[in-house]
Amino acid sequence: MMDFTQDERNMMMLYSPGTRSGLREALTLMKEQLSEDESELFALADSVLRKVSAMDDAAFEKLNLYPD
Repeated sequence: MMDFTQDERNMMMLYSPGTRSGLREALTLMKEQLSEDESELFALADSVLRKVSAMDDAAFEKLNLYPD
């Protein structure tokens, strides 16, 4: 299973509509709206996108983004 930092998990919780493809689309759109001074946020989104892209849908569904 892919290891995500707490910041990456937080971003995933904020932007995920519940599917891997939906999260990828949401983060791609968000990155397009960032300004140059938001380079840390851009890098974080890039990191999440790389990791999520390397997963398959089944692995994504096993992530517990919203623990009880």
